[in-house]
Amino acid sequence: MVNEEVVEFNKKSQPVYKNPIFQQKFRSTSASGKKRTWRSLKQMLAQERTLPWPAEVVHYSSINAPPSFRPAKKYSDISGLPARYTDPQTKLYYATAEEFATVRSLPMDITAGYLALRGASSIVG
Repeated sequence: MVNEEVVEFNKKSQPVYKNPIFQQKFRSTSASGKKRTWRSLKQMLAQERTLPWPAEVVHYSSINAPPSFRPAKKYSDISGLPARYTDPQTKLYYATAEEFATVRSLPMDITAGYLALRGASSIVG
């Protein structure tokens, strides 16, 4: 009696994705004569962009996202870590005291380069 309950419990607890009678839906290689090749997401997106879509059709690649209400995250210009501090003299972001010492020791042309990479206007005086 106990063994029957264990067997029934094991049958019921089998995950859904492990279907023992699963059959692939596409044609086998012997019927079509060629192997089935899988396309990557990049290839499928490129193929969909080439299709002649009418102008009024709205699909996922044509929808523009609205602007975010959250403030932009700030990352350290030196290490790339989330930055909590900004140097008032150079306007560079930094995360630790060691980075602050590095930021203050940088020459003005390097500081201007970091600001240009970030897309900030050069306020370095």
